[in-house]
Amino acid sequence: MRKPRLLRNCLPNKFSLSLADAGKKQGRMSGHLLFFFICLMISPALMCGCSHFSEELKAKSTFEEANDLFSKGSYQASLSKYEQIIKKYPSAGDRVLFEMGIIHAHPNNERKDHQKSLACLQKLIKDYPASGYRQDSEMMIFYINNVTVKDMMISTQQKQIETLQQDIKSKGNEITALQKKIEALEQKIFTFALQNVSADRILIEKTQRRLMLISKGEVLKTYKIALGGNPNGPKERLGDNKTPEGTYFIDSRNKDSNYHLSLHISYPNERDKKRANELGVSPGGNIMIHGIKNGFSWVGDFHSESDWTKGCIAVTDKEIEEIGKLAQNGTVVEIRP
Repeated sequence: MRKPRLLRNCLPNKFSLSLADAGKKQGRMSGHLLFFFICLMISPALMCGCSHFSEELKAKSTFEEANDLFSKGSYQASLSKYEQIIKKYPSAGDRVLFEMGIIHAHPNNERKDHQKSLACLQKLIKDYPASGYRQDSEMMIFYINNVTVKDMMISTQQKQIETLQQDIKSKGNEITALQKKIEALEQKIFTFALQNVSADRILIEKTQRRLMLISKGEVLKTYKIALGGNPNGPKERLGDNKTPEGTYFIDSRNKDSNYHLSLHISYPNERDKKRANELGVSPGGNIMIHGIKNGFSWVGDFHSESDWTKGCIAVTDKEIEEIGKLAQNGTVVEIRP
């Protein structure tokens, strides 16, 4: 009796797609997706229980048990059932080997093993040369080999990527360490260079959020700053949370400030007072260059990520100490928009 083709007889018509047709579409699909698609097409065959051999008819209930285990995702238990069938009904071995090959290579099988799948399919071709499953097995072997090669390529590339990532991390750590050494060295040089130097002017640029210490027209150092919570435009009145704009000078300092150390500037000047008088409001006052609020010095440089003062100019605690040493009372403070 002529052995029936598994895919032709067992799959519903609307899903009947031969592996030869799938081969023609290989150019339009990646090996992984096409193999997955083929497995999904073939998988229903494991549950159909169709047979045209006398021994397969006798083994029908065991086939059904194996198919039921497969459909529930119990792949290892299903394989064990198939091993029982091939021992008891060797003439049904070609079907058993074919379906075991599919299970070993099935994408949802957590213990998927392409080598075991190839062994089953190759044994089928060798031991059952006239089997109706031969051609499908040959096509399966072709696709599994393609997938295996691509998996090896992907694995190699992933290892290369991991190696490069480790190298980048290592280099990143080296760069960070070097940056810290450079910063420490710059600080030493800066401290040494300024032993007999003082700033004669402080320039604050609100838009750029920076403060510059200037001596004889040369910038000694630049600092990132935070401004009042309403930074746009000049301060006009008490409580508007704006930072002033104009020319002032340091008129006093407070070493016991709630903000580590503060340098008071001479706001309001005559222009500020005139503007406030025209508006019929108080110009406010108590504008300073200061550090971070006591108890929060750990914030460090992150404080400048937002404008948080009530109109003052804020730097870190370490920076206000440095500015305080270089800028004496009477130092001009120019605040630009």
